[in-house]
Amino acid sequence: MDGYPLIENHGLIGDLQTAALVTTEGAVDWFCSPRFDSPSVFGALLDKEKGGHCTVRPAHQTYTVKQLYLPDTAVLVTRFMTEAGAGEVVDFMPVTGSTFTHRDRLVRMVRCVRGSMTFQIEIAPRFDYGRKKHELHLTQHGAVFAAEDGTELTVHLIREPDDERLANILSDQDADLNVSLTLQAGQQRGLILEMGADGPPTEVRLDAYEQLFDETVAFWRSWLAQSRYTGRWREMVERSAITLKLMTYAPSGAMVAAPTAALPEQLGGERNWDYRFTWIRDASFSVYALLGLGFTEEARAFTGWLSDRVKEQAGSSGTTGPLNIMYKVDGSADLDEQILGHWEGYAGSAPVRIGNGAATQLQLDIYGEALDSIYFAHEHGLQAGYEGWTSMRANLDWLADHWDQAEEGIWETRGGRQDFTYGRVMSWVAFDRALRLAASKGWPSAAGRWQTERDAVYEQVMAKGWSRQQQAFVQHYSSCVLDSSLLRMGTVGFLSADDPIWGTTLDAIERELVSDSLVYRYNPDASPDGLRGSEGTFSLCTFMYVDALARAGRTEKARLVFEKMMGYANHLGLYSEEIDPTGRQLGNFPQAFTHLALIDAAITLNKALDRR
Repeated sequence: MDGYPLIENHGLIGDLQTAALVTTEGAVDWFCSPRFDSPSVFGALLDKEKGGHCTVRPAHQTYTVKQLYLPDTAVLVTRFMTEAGAGEVVDFMPVTGSTFTHRDRLVRMVRCVRGSMTFQIEIAPRFDYGRKKHELHLTQHGAVFAAEDGTELTVHLIREPDDERLANILSDQDADLNVSLTLQAGQQRGLILEMGADGPPTEVRLDAYEQLFDETVAFWRSWLAQSRYTGRWREMVERSAITLKLMTYAPSGAMVAAPTAALPEQLGGERNWDYRFTWIRDASFSVYALLGLGFTEEARAFTGWLSDRVKEQAGSSGTTGPLNIMYKVDGSADLDEQILGHWEGYAGSAPVRIGNGAATQLQLDIYGEALDSIYFAHEHGLQAGYEGWTSMRANLDWLADHWDQAEEGIWETRGGRQDFTYGRVMSWVAFDRALRLAASKGWPSAAGRWQTERDAVYEQVMAKGWSRQQQAFVQHYSSCVLDSSLLRMGTVGFLSADDPIWGTTLDAIERELVSDSLVYRYNPDASPDGLRGSEGTFSLCTFMYVDALARAGRTEKARLVFEKMMGYANHLGLYSEEIDPTGRQLGNFPQAFTHLALIDAAITLNKALDRR
């Protein structure tokens, strides 16, 4: 870990086009522009020497750090305290409004709130994952970092005209900036880092900064005020909602799985994937969470994005192949996986992957998740149109011909295709929700065939997915291994909550996959997935476990597991993908899937507790 912060020692800021991670030590060590899936500008998170960073921290050798969000916003405050004084860095990215551009702006305001403090500021970009060299051009009001491919990062100074602070800017042999800034109590100065600026650096007055700050705070508080959630755990639920909003690419409505790439599921291991894309599965889950909280426009935007992908897959001929499992945020599907061999990876966890080779996998469950989210949106007033229905019919006809085949499954294993039980269950969901939609709207459909296939899937799952030995449903038909994805069988209505075989399945999962309330996806030793090493418990699955327990009437256990899981959040209420045996967070950070499941679990458990 030498030189690398813990994954959980970060906060997230963003402008609804991309995002940046800020460490508790005041370093921006991950920032891609102009989009989530663009090449990095700062990437020290994945290579402390070659990745690049923008760091603001005290010159004092010893200090205490506290980090928090300004309440009900995505404005991050990192506070440094010494005996001589206290200071803070206020970080945010202004939201550009309804007309989105590629001018991402990262505002870093430095304040002294007590005594005096000297800050050291270093700006060291490394464009295109550190593959592009750059030149530095200094001006009276800031600087421009110009990469060899034409990409530019402009630094604007925030100060008053007669103030010499921030004037002593020094460059080094790597064309980086180093600044020493001394402030007294009540003073503040800062920087705006802008990608794709229209002109040279400008001097930004403090009153102009205050306006930018006030507008950003007002945006987030106005947005969050739409939430209808008034139950227990409101603070955690609303922080999750803001985090999901930060991971949404507003121009298209798509939500990335995480804003990071290649953070390891095991330190030193090879399970290092790029999550800066939109999975059909993950984003479909967002519809439940967003509508459950009252965020109708976000749900509408995503269902529109999803409908466009379904239409594209169906094509003008009305025939289709398998639906892609993931896309870029603009809807394109070029996700070729590459390895950045010149980067060492987080804490030496190589390889560093960008792109995602799982994009071409066959995962049959995505049809059920897509149709279930569209049906759920329909039930909440977001009506599907007939053109979209025509495309859905084509996809359902394809599924009717192909559901009974091996696939890679929800966890994107790379050990060969299997007859995954979860994929079959969600195929049943796809046919079931399509039948309900067609009946409610009076639309033409292949209802007879869909009902036949739905019933055939159900009977097959009951005959082949149930293990008498385990007294539980299993991962795939040729194994007795358990899989926590099957916790959703009750959620989607495949089984009723009081069905005895559902109760014994929950018992078996608790016996084999639950460790002190934390839940593993499956046991890779018992069910090889084609990858070396192991992984931590999967935070999504822990929240799914809470949801399943609450639906089964086991509310006391559900509440205890949920409360324990709250303790594994970082200091800001954020979760990565996994948690290791020491309680540290692993995998890409923060993960949308986890925060979506947190919201769903909180809603379900809150209702169950109210009914007692």
